[in-house]
Amino acid sequence: MGLSKKSVDDINVKGRRVLVRCDFNVPLKNGEITDETRIVAALPTINKLIKDGGKVILCSHLGKVKNGPNEGESLKPVAKRLSEKLGKEVNFVADDNVTGEAATKAVAEMKDGDVVLLQNTRFRGADETKNGEGFSKELADLADDYVCDAFGSSHRAHASVAGVTKFIREKGGSCAVGYLMEKEINFLGNAVENPVRPFVAILGGAKVADKLAVIDNLLEKCDTLIIGGGMAFTFLKAKGYSVGKSLVDDTKIDYCKDMMKKAEEKGKKLLLPVDTVVADGFPNPIDDPNIKVETVSSDSIPDDKEGLDIGAKSTELFSEAVKSAKTVVWNGPMGVFENPVLSNGTMEVAKALANTDATTIIGGGDSAAAVNSLGFGDKMSHISTGGGASLEFLEGKELPGVAAADDK
Repeated sequence: MGLSKKSVDDINVKGRRVLVRCDFNVPLKNGEITDETRIVAALPTINKLIKDGGKVILCSHLGKVKNGPNEGESLKPVAKRLSEKLGKEVNFVADDNVTGEAATKAVAEMKDGDVVLLQNTRFRGADETKNGEGFSKELADLADDYVCDAFGSSHRAHASVAGVTKFIREKGGSCAVGYLMEKEINFLGNAVENPVRPFVAILGGAKVADKLAVIDNLLEKCDTLIIGGGMAFTFLKAKGYSVGKSLVDDTKIDYCKDMMKKAEEKGKKLLLPVDTVVADGFPNPIDDPNIKVETVSSDSIPDDKEGLDIGAKSTELFSEAVKSAKTVVWNGPMGVFENPVLSNGTMEVAKALANTDATTIIGGGDSAAAVNSLGFGDKMSHISTGGGASLEFLEGKELPGVAAADDK
């Protein structure tokens, strides 16, 4: 699935007001940004629109915003960092209504090439709701054209992601995608729909339930499916193995049996851990370096032990499968990677991906965090900025933020 949507290269923004939905949902500690990956990812699109003489109006959500507007989830620190990165002032509008008088005034005073950043869209409340039409229209009233560059939010049909496009179109404006969206869709789309083979998919993380449709869809597409992390134990139990106190979803045992049967019928390899690193229980705190562990065979985990990482034989098995691959998609860690004693499985898989010639795509979320924290980020072909969005894409779902853009 290549991108057949209008991109920023297809629209003329000279002298026009362009609303850009970015993903500035960055981690903050004491008001300081601790990881600026998402800000850096947005720069090519913003710079292109500035260079082309557009009046660039940026919007984004940040955090969950449970109890209305609050200083801790303001986009003010993002405006400061953006100003530094762009080498020009980004006018931050601290308007909790997002599209109120202050925002209208700031936009009216813009000159070509100016940049305005609106306040956190979720301060408004209507961004996420089904009845966000009013908010969608107010956002559209500020602009002539719209660009969606927030892949991490593109699986949500929110006012600032998809709803706004209807009203931009009604006034004759264009709705396009930015460079980040284009890159995400081309990498993930080609990997799933038109992969260079052998195609290996690696799934990890805690729950089978989170990845039901992904497993099903990838078994149609890939040559080898590797399953590690907490979700592997439900598969191991489905094979009749003893899994001790390990995380298991008993309601998904039959599903796992069906998937193993499907793999066999379709001639696909489905690899599960052959050995497991176990402990008495989950580490508390999660990064406790003093947790006592041992490695046991995956078919006989002791009743009083919990599996928390894949063992050395499994890392070897999984790494071998990756070596001959031409395309690899990875979503979900192999164990409790936040703990130094339990990060080895995830690290070895990351190392195998770093050393292969294959196109390597990391599906956002915990996998992206793991790859970056372990120092392998620059060795991957593409690290997705959207965990939930990349998962839904791998499921084969249409993303509202992509569907809402104009076709070429």
